[in-house]
Amino acid sequence: MYLTSMTFLMMGQNGSPNPTSSLIFIGGMLVVMYLFMIRPQAKKAKQQKAFNASIQKGERVVTIAGIHGRISKINEDDTLQLEVSPGSYMTIERSAISMEYTTAQQKKAQGTTGAEVKK
Repeated sequence: MYLTSMTFLMMGQNGSPNPTSSLIFIGGMLVVMYLFMIRPQAKKAKQQKAFNASIQKGERVVTIAGIHGRISKINEDDTLQLEVSPGSYMTIERSAISMEYTTAQQKKAQGTTGAEVKK
């Protein structure tokens, strides 16, 4: 039903397709794609960049590979020294820190700390 009504609206007076309405329809599709796909992806990339810039020494983080640890040193070549267990260190790229897993871990840690204080 919807497809036939769209086809009817795209037809001109003599039954031939109207190129103006076709261009408007394609333009509308491009706008919808921008609003639902490209814009959110750019926003998330901007948040990830800000998150990577705000990482500090002593924070507990999770890498994109799922390795948990604490940042022990921030090197000048944009790498981090991650302490995964006492006395065991790894050097990783700053971009290898996962924003989603790290914030989820921090929220979980704050939630358990808050519950322990209330008891």
